[in-house]
Amino acid sequence: QVQLVESGGGLVQAGGSLRLSCKGFGRTFSDSAMAWFRQAPGKDREFVAAISWNGRNTNYGDSVRGRFSISRDNFENAVYLQMSPLNAEDTAVYYCAASQFKGSTWRREAYDYWGQGTQVTVSS
Repeated sequence: QVQLVESGGGLVQAGGSLRLSCKGFGRTFSDSAMAWFRQAPGKDREFVAAISWNGRNTNYGDSVRGRFSISRDNFENAVYLQMSPLNAEDTAVYYCAASQFKGSTWRREAYDYWGQGTQVTVSS
């Protein structure tokens, strides 16, 4: 069974940091672009960041550019999201996704595999 499993979410104060992890099981994702999306209550799922299959290219949403950093470790079949500094508007469920394509696309429809999500709550 192919799975993406996120971890690292939690409650943090504004200005703080969190590092999310996502590990793949059931197949290798070393030839796939990986991404993070997020969804706040009552809002659409929003693109956060993406990384190409070899880690050489990254892409960020406007609201997180300069504050968040995406990285990957293909040996571990994992992708990470370093978030700092956080603010209340970053509160959401964060989802990891894997694409059939290699490039760091922001397009949600390009991603075939999704994790269950991890909650990030930022208190102001």
